[in-house]
Amino acid sequence: MENFLIRRAVVSEQRELEDLQMRASLTNAGDRDALLAHPDAIELPPEQIAAGSVFVAERNGAIAGFAALLPRTDGGAELDALFVEPTMRRCGIGRRLIEHCCEVARLQGSAFLHVIGNPHAQDFYTACGFRLTGTAETRFGPGLLMRKIV
Repeated sequence: MENFLIRRAVVSEQRELEDLQMRASLTNAGDRDALLAHPDAIELPPEQIAAGSVFVAERNGAIAGFAALLPRTDGGAELDALFVEPTMRRCGIGRRLIEHCCEVARLQGSAFLHVIGNPHAQDFYTACGFRLTGTAETRFGPGLLMRKIV
């Protein structure tokens, strides 16, 4: 595994991050047709970036992935986005982004990190310490409600 750093995203990277999200999302055959039919589903609000809620993993000066963390009304934190550049997968980037989000959530007083995960990512989230708590309907089908103690 190569070294990489995690930093806060800047608003000027919005388009680059959305492009990464699209590339990463299109690698999932189960989502490809729906995303191509509804490209508006790929959106990273600049307000989230400006608020310091989006974290970028950078390797050798290139963006390798990003995660977005949002507060929940129950005092927990929500992993609102997690995407890794397809050519840089399986290097620990996604896991490290989750660890970083857990650290931030803990510092903000949260006890849990929640995610609505795509069913194809269940094994990954489970390996990162998340536990299944239920399901939820999303725009493109069922999602897995999962949470992890931070």
